[in-house]
Amino acid sequence: MAARTLTLGKALNEGLRKALEADPKVLIMGEDVGRLGGVFRVTDGLQKDFGEDRVIDTPLAESGIVGTAVGLAIRGFRPVCEIQFDGFVFPAFDQIVSQVAKMRYRSAGHVALPITIRIPYGGGIGAVEHHSESPETYFAHTPGLKVVTCSNPADAYSMIQQAVSCDDPIVFFEPKRRYWDKAEVDTDAAPAPLWTARVARAGTDVTVITYGPSVRTCLEAAAAAESEGRDIEVIDLRALSPIDWGAVVESVTKTQHAVVVAEAPVFASLSAEVAARISERCFYSLEAPVLRVGGYSTPYPTSRVEEDFLPDLDRILDAVDRSLAF
Repeated sequence: MAARTLTLGKALNEGLRKALEADPKVLIMGEDVGRLGGVFRVTDGLQKDFGEDRVIDTPLAESGIVGTAVGLAIRGFRPVCEIQFDGFVFPAFDQIVSQVAKMRYRSAGHVALPITIRIPYGGGIGAVEHHSESPETYFAHTPGLKVVTCSNPADAYSMIQQAVSCDDPIVFFEPKRRYWDKAEVDTDAAPAPLWTARVARAGTDVTVITYGPSVRTCLEAAAAAESEGRDIEVIDLRALSPIDWGAVVESVTKTQHAVVVAEAPVFASLSAEVAARISERCFYSLEAPVLRVGGYSTPYPTSRVEEDFLPDLDRILDAVDRSLAF
């Protein structure tokens, strides 16, 4: 067993290093990923060890980064693109939705694009506009893309390697306010399949379905609820497209109550899709409507009031109480 205590950011760094070592066709490209090592230091030291031809500092042009990755992937490379902040991805949106997502379908399966697009996302770091978005729904809604997000160092280490080795394009969301969370990572352990959810905490009263940065918040809410006799099960989706509906249905069928939690605004969101599917598949098991806790339908606020925007323990526990009150 090779257990080490790593931050989530360092676990990603180690996972990317393994991917570079395992396949000479893997490239990392993005703004400041080389000499600086990324604004969050996720690629720190990789250019020094693997050279400027494999860890490439690009111009400040997200459309150009992803467009170049399309050409590289067609020629047999496995590019890993870093979008420096979530709000910067939109200049590349046309490339991702019109080209990356459609190439395999357009070519009748003859052309694969094994591209990984890394996006730090979510709030909680006191950043300015365009640095605290939650754009995951746009990409989960797009056929041809797979979308995943890690919530802890162990998953970060294994999931980034699995994403890079996948022959389909993957949008890999990284919860930026969790980059400094620490946990033990067994680098020799066999990883769970990439498209499976995990039970982050077992419980019997209510299922809380969440992902990414909100997993830790939900676990803290579950710990607080325990003192009041509430036994909350927390499901970490991990994959946002495709979603492991089997794990979700199994848990909700058991608890008969469901609350969906995410930082993104709830209207027309991934949370809405999860709530709708639960209502369809667990209708006769539910003892209460599926409730959602998320951001409000406003642009992301200034850092002074972002804690009022983000789901917190009080809002999650209030939803749990309302669900159990039915």
